[in-house]
Amino acid sequence: QVQLAESGGGLVQPGGSLRLSCAAFGSILSINAMGWYRQAPGKQRELVAVFISGGSTNYADSVRGRFTLSRDNAKITVYLQMNSLKPEDTAVYYCYADLMTAQAMGVTYWGQGTQVTVSS
Repeated sequence: QVQLAESGGGLVQPGGSLRLSCAAFGSILSINAMGWYRQAPGKQRELVAVFISGGSTNYADSVRGRFTLSRDNAKITVYLQMNSLKPEDTAVYYCYADLMTAQAMGVTYWGQGTQVTVSS
């Protein structure tokens, strides 16, 4: 059984910063990919930033240069540092992980979501 625990959302003014954290718990052998998606009201869920096993990190064009994804492999945790936040960054942010477990080579997991609101 694998669970993703998210933290760090909240309300921030435009231009401000927030850091999101996501830790994976359970019988995890390795990480295939891990990161964040977001979904704004009335819109589809979209990729924000995800790192892929092998070293690459994919960022949405809209956040590149403002958001930074980092990770602690030992803790199976990813962090999303969000700077220069804009009102259009307002969304529910979901942690995403594709993990190798004892039962399967790759299983997709989602966190419950954390609200990020950028407003003055």
